[in-house]
Amino acid sequence: MSANPDFIYQPPMHPYLDVIYQDNDIVVLNKSSGLLTVPGRLPEHQDCLQNRVQRVLPTATIVHRLDMATSGILLMALNKPAHVHISRQFEQRQTQKSYLARVYGQIEQSSGTIDLPLICDWPNRPKQKVDHERGKPSKTLYKVISQDQQSTLVELTPITGRSHQLRVHMLALGHPILGDRLYAHHKALTVSPRLQLHAQMLTITHPVTNKAMKFTCTSPFT
Repeated sequence: MSANPDFIYQPPMHPYLDVIYQDNDIVVLNKSSGLLTVPGRLPEHQDCLQNRVQRVLPTATIVHRLDMATSGILLMALNKPAHVHISRQFEQRQTQKSYLARVYGQIEQSSGTIDLPLICDWPNRPKQKVDHERGKPSKTLYKVISQDQQSTLVELTPITGRSHQLRVHMLALGHPILGDRLYAHHKALTVSPRLQLHAQMLTITHPVTNKAMKFTCTSPFT
């Protein structure tokens, strides 16, 4: 059973690929909202960032993912040693990531930590939910950037990397992300045609030079 039975996949075609950085070992891209990171099971879900990149760079492999509705920075490895090196950085939490999100309502605290365990909401998959008994530890830092009458722009820093973590954590705070078709209530859904969540920054250690590299990507909704 799908949480989105009426969903029709219509991936954006412009830009087809948006490359931020490329060398012999990695390629860094700005993924569009509405584009799958990897192919789905159905034939009509084969168009995705991975397949688009592999048409140009056949050796490219996915190291981490972004939700289909999320835009922003995504890194792919171009050879096996680079893939192993960067995968280990993600596993050991040696990378740094930050996101921008516009959420419904006005967050009272200027900053804070959301520490709520998450688990798959199995009957409603792919949705996730807070579960204090069986959920996996999940932590997000947030900082308010600006506010208007009906929304708050926040910078989100995930300490863990659970599925839908930022979306469920903001919902649990009482401030769903605007345009979130899985988690937002009607008012937060009608404000925006897309999920207002964007991966704006990623810091890694280069797999060959061992130098720290920081990639940034401007949010399309700020």
